[in-house]
Amino acid sequence: MATTDGFKPEWAQKDFYAVLGVSKDAPAADIKKAYKRLARDNHPDTHPGDDERLETFKAVAEAYDVVGDADKRAKYDEMRRLYGSGGGFTGFGGPGGGGGGGFNDLFGDRARGAGGSGGLGDMFGDLFGGGGPRRTQQGRRAAKGHDVETTATISFLDALDGVTISLRLTSDAACPTCSGTGGKPGTKPHICPECEGAGYVVAGVGGAFSINETCPGCGGRQLVYDAKCPSCRGSGRGTSARTIQARIPAGVKDGQRIRLRGKGAAGEQGGPAGDLYVTVKVSPHRVFARSGDNLTLDVPVSFDEAALGAEIKVPTLGGAPVTLRIPPGTPNGRTFRVRGRGAPKADGTKGDLLATVEVHVPAVLDPAAREAVEAYRAATAGKPLRAGLFEDAR
Repeated sequence: MATTDGFKPEWAQKDFYAVLGVSKDAPAADIKKAYKRLARDNHPDTHPGDDERLETFKAVAEAYDVVGDADKRAKYDEMRRLYGSGGGFTGFGGPGGGGGGGFNDLFGDRARGAGGSGGLGDMFGDLFGGGGPRRTQQGRRAAKGHDVETTATISFLDALDGVTISLRLTSDAACPTCSGTGGKPGTKPHICPECEGAGYVVAGVGGAFSINETCPGCGGRQLVYDAKCPSCRGSGRGTSARTIQARIPAGVKDGQRIRLRGKGAAGEQGGPAGDLYVTVKVSPHRVFARSGDNLTLDVPVSFDEAALGAEIKVPTLGGAPVTLRIPPGTPNGRTFRVRGRGAPKADGTKGDLLATVEVHVPAVLDPAAREAVEAYRAATAGKPLRAGLFEDAR
């Protein structure tokens, strides 16, 4: 359990001097020297995959963050002295037992007696992360890889049926020459002199405020090499080219973005891979188009079929033709619905096929057809079509 300002009561039981292998009255120079030696010997970059050394490195970094700072060291020593005298952890449910009093009351009384607002956080907030600008850099933590985006073009039929495609991807990855360390192979690193192995520096932003920034000297790695990797020039990063198989689900729409978990760039320090986002482009079909889960089709019909009625056959995508009954007097642009012959839906069913009538007007008439049309014109001469148009225009 922790207080509201980040203090963990079990820290009072930790002997940071023993972690660093120095005495309680060791000078600051000896503490710093011990930290650098232990950090170098146990750094995860020099011992990848060694969990025991990683835990040692974390403990060393935590210890030095406290006793390596003069103000924090003084407060830590005072906290240890009071804890050793029997203050206990009763206020936190620690070794002292139940609730109330104990360690919390002891430090609360000291803070109030000094004129503060009271409580453990006022006295040790800056020591254990309660708003102070610095935090312990406990090694390089596992980090998720970057997400990758790409575009894939598939056919109209593949979009409806689903398809597995091959994608050639190039993404950011650890430099293969130096394995991400940034150093020339065969050379040994040393603690970054700019951040003293913390991986970050404290920068002021005005007034009493400050922030942590990634160390410009080591890029947050905590170690530096005198000789940089010739391949990545010290960045530790490179590119990785690979081919993966991606399944595009049935019914995907043009422009749809599909997420493939764990198919992005590799993670760092054992972290998970990022995700791959594929934007699908669907090539148009020569006959069919799509409207949501429905397929659309333009069906040419002749004047006599529209006027007198007819039964016509129309194609379906991937299936047998169906028969449409065109009633007499069907206008141009009327749409007929054929159920269940559309695109696949998420629930496994299919949308509909929407067939729209386009009345075909022949560009050239043979003599017999012209004679028949002229006879039709004569028969309907007394029924002007546009009479209502002028009346409505007034």
